[in-house]
Amino acid sequence: MASYISSNNNRFYTAVEAAYGNAAPVTAQSRIPAVRLLAKQKTERPKRKDKTGTRGYPGDPAGLRRSTAFGLTTYLTAWDQQTQPPKHAPLFQAALGGAPQLWAGGTVTVAPGSTTVSFAAPHGLAPGQAITVGGEMRFVAAVASATAVVVNAPFGTPPPADATAGATTTFQPANALPSVTVYDYWDPSTALQRVLVGAAVNQLDMKVNGDYHEFQFTGQAADLLDSVSFTAGQGGLGQFPAEPALNPFDYTIIPGHLGEVWLGAIPNQFLTVTAAEVSINNALDLRVTEFGSMLPRATAAGNRTVSLKLGLYEMDDQATQMLYQAARQRSPMAAMLQLGNQAGELFGIYIQSVIPEVPEFEDREVRLQWKFGESLGQGANNNDIFVAFG
Repeated sequence: MASYISSNNNRFYTAVEAAYGNAAPVTAQSRIPAVRLLAKQKTERPKRKDKTGTRGYPGDPAGLRRSTAFGLTTYLTAWDQQTQPPKHAPLFQAALGGAPQLWAGGTVTVAPGSTTVSFAAPHGLAPGQAITVGGEMRFVAAVASATAVVVNAPFGTPPPADATAGATTTFQPANALPSVTVYDYWDPSTALQRVLVGAAVNQLDMKVNGDYHEFQFTGQAADLLDSVSFTAGQGGLGQFPAEPALNPFDYTIIPGHLGEVWLGAIPNQFLTVTAAEVSINNALDLRVTEFGSMLPRATAAGNRTVSLKLGLYEMDDQATQMLYQAARQRSPMAAMLQLGNQAGELFGIYIQSVIPEVPEFEDREVRLQWKFGESLGQGANNNDIFVAFG
């Protein structure tokens, strides 16, 4: 007997597409932890101006263009560094454009308070890539030599001699953005299943200090397929794809209050941050108005905007006052946010140059807060932001 569908019996898979709008194959390893998928498809209905001799609605012709919007929300989760890439890798590649840069780690030496990290062997790192030591993540600000780098901020806890740096995966912006396929499967198998093809991320929002660290991906897709109305050829598929065989899928969600924040032209650690949000907007456009097709043919990314919103408690120390001074003088500063505090559960965001907006004073609570509005990151040659798992 037919019954209601439990909204908790839902699984998501995603993979980068080789060609826009052609569904990418997935395996059990392609499954991602997700909170919610919103997918809305509508038919573009141009106004009819012909004289029909009646006040009634005569209907629409077949073959009108369709537009598909989506929003996918997910939490930061633990990453098994030794066996597979981060689960979220396809989504971050779609949002930034650059392919994941995997670094295997190494043996390091760091002097207390120093930003120079020395390696026992050639490191192979490039500026912007992340390293992790002892539950802390830092980004390479400059390469000093084949066996040494300068990181963006000193480690809060000095690593022991010959410490081990863990593996990281770093994402950097690129001019072109790939599209991804998102598979949306439900129990029972006879329920309607969906596939989002040609999903292009227009905006990525990374939120800090909520209940959990949260990522939101929103954008537009080429088409929304379903198991009920599917016809051969849609999304480049001969038949509607069955869900991969289920593997054990146990993951750790990272509490939203765990992490570090480093701010300033000379970075200082701020423990007074109450909330933060980093956003990437790709000004995405679709090739959708061209003659001969009812679905988009490709994506075109516009000028990228990287923004930081930040709230923190005001203190009368020099580091806090310098943030206000930087905002007043329109002076660029660096911003690094580390989410999580254990190896395998780290995520980092590095904006090497951001001009803070003058903060608003929030005095409705017991302690005075500063709220920095949408402060824009800047850079050249696709180095305005880096994100990494470690």
